[in-house]
Amino acid sequence: MEAFTNQATSGQAIAMIIYFVAMIIIGIYGYTRTNDLDDFMVGGRQLNPTVAALSAGASDMSGWLLMGLPGALYMTGLVEGWIAVGLTVGAWLNWKVTAPRLRTYSEVAGNTITVPSFMGERVKDPTKLIRVVAGLIILVFFTFYVSSGIVSGGTFFESTFGMDYHVGMTLVAGIVILYTLVGGFLAVSYTDVVQGLMMLIALIVVPVVALGKAGGIGEVATTLESADESLFSVFGAHGFTAAGAIGIISALAWGLGYFGQPHIIVRFMALREPSQARAARRIGIGWMALSVIGAGFTALVGRALSIKGFIPDLTGSDNNAHETVFLVLGQKLFPSFLAGFMLAAILAAIMSTVSSQLIVSSSAVVEDVYKGVSNRPLVGNQGITLGRLAVLGISVVAAFLAWFRTDSILGLVSFAWAGFGASFGPIIILSLYWRRLTWQGALAGMVVGAVTVGVWGNLPDEVPLLFQVYEILPGFLFNLAAAWIVSKLTYRNNPEIDREFDEAVRLSGARS
Repeated sequence: MEAFTNQATSGQAIAMIIYFVAMIIIGIYGYTRTNDLDDFMVGGRQLNPTVAALSAGASDMSGWLLMGLPGALYMTGLVEGWIAVGLTVGAWLNWKVTAPRLRTYSEVAGNTITVPSFMGERVKDPTKLIRVVAGLIILVFFTFYVSSGIVSGGTFFESTFGMDYHVGMTLVAGIVILYTLVGGFLAVSYTDVVQGLMMLIALIVVPVVALGKAGGIGEVATTLESADESLFSVFGAHGFTAAGAIGIISALAWGLGYFGQPHIIVRFMALREPSQARAARRIGIGWMALSVIGAGFTALVGRALSIKGFIPDLTGSDNNAHETVFLVLGQKLFPSFLAGFMLAAILAAIMSTVSSQLIVSSSAVVEDVYKGVSNRPLVGNQGITLGRLAVLGISVVAAFLAWFRTDSILGLVSFAWAGFGASFGPIIILSLYWRRLTWQGALAGMVVGAVTVGVWGNLPDEVPLLFQVYEILPGFLFNLAAAWIVSKLTYRNNPEIDREFDEAVRLSGARS
């Protein structure tokens, strides 16, 4: 902590300490409300719309919102905004299409509390393979996802306070692990609310103040156009080309990922009532729209201020400096204490996502992998203990990967996002809206989606243009095709599945 105290002002240090203490206190509060495994995993299905919406949003966006997205826009301009468009549309559709019916169906189908257990129970998988395979997919891709969050934390302290990257990432990981271990799902959800509000306020205040410093929108536009006209092109520097079209399609395809993100859709399962999904959707999408617009303005105004010499030029490739534009502006524009809270919003974004991913990974270990391979029941608090050990183990592996910082934040997030979207998204949609889905079809689709992402995402750069599309799109489509074909070949009428399907449709319609 010597680097922190020496290079950070006292005001910023105090703000950070207040933030860390608040997160720990919320963790302790969550601990007092956690009595059994259902509480630890889904909060006893008692989330209200505001908590569910802000928790889903904060756990979704992570350091990508305040570092990855502004960094990409800072470097190449509005062409990177297609990702934000795809995500906003995808999130709205997810709340509209998935949330109310998943909340009802997960209760009807065995009162399931995890995404893998719901999928397995929905199709009455006699082998438990769906739960085990899905649980393993969660562990693999969330390890990369958590690693990206830890990278963001280390980069934050390195860029902001001159702290050693490894010390910073260890500090962030330690605090997140502490309150997640102690308080479980409720602690994660309530901290997400605080963190989501911090992120929103910061993404409104920073670009507004920066815009005033830059001389207004007109002056920013003039400055950017004189430096690089392509920054305002929604088709990139070379206009609308085949390569540009592939890039836009890839960016919009990010929206497909929402249907399969376990740390987001588990919030749907935790709602008190399916009818609350409508209010939660409005709150969540409002928060998201304001946040991504704020991130965009932060990037463009930051680029203009760097051209004017107010902040350093961040277009260099060293340590992904462009991803720190929000950090640099926050320190430059505000007094020490206020700057500390603006900068704490970065930590809020990072920690909210990491904690949500850890709790879902924990549930995958306990509810899906362990119960899928073991016939020994968990007695008393053994499930909670096993879940906490899983949180610790996954954190250690993710921190090991983050230690070497071998990829950009956006790169790590994009790979994990595609993995979940292509593996689970089509199966969730088919589970909710197609009664003829079979366990063989669900398993085949899930495996095909995951393998496609793994292979497609690691193709060499010189492959034909068509194969350069973001791997979530082929993974999603191949999953759908495999699930549909195999289900058609293996379908046998099952009265229990039909009864539950009809009941879920009836209840979701009656309550929504």
